[in-house]
Amino acid sequence: MQRSLLHHSAGHHRIRLHAVEQHIDSNTLESRDFFGMMSVFASLHHEFVCSATNDGLAAARARGKTGGRRPLLTPEQAEQAQQLYDSGTSIPKIAQTFKTARSTIYRYITPKASE
Repeated sequence: MQRSLLHHSAGHHRIRLHAVEQHIDSNTLESRDFFGMMSVFASLHHEFVCSATNDGLAAARARGKTGGRRPLLTPEQAEQAQQLYDSGTSIPKIAQTFKTARSTIYRYITPKASE
């Protein structure tokens, strides 16, 4: 889509492309058709790449693989961090205990309800 819009925009703004070695001049009917075909091929290639990527991700999921970063804390550590927080331990102290950043601890804990 973007390639076709770029091609259309270039024609609209009277931008002329002249490739000397390939004998392509965007001012001629044949060259404009050539650019149109190249745009179709580029779009088709993009669709193939997207399809292959999605097929690969689906196959990985079927094998039990998940993408993304690994969690910084295990579920047991997250539960322990929550218990420390509930008992009144400060966030910086919990972060120091698990050798991680405060922002990581904030992602794993559920804050106390306001009273």
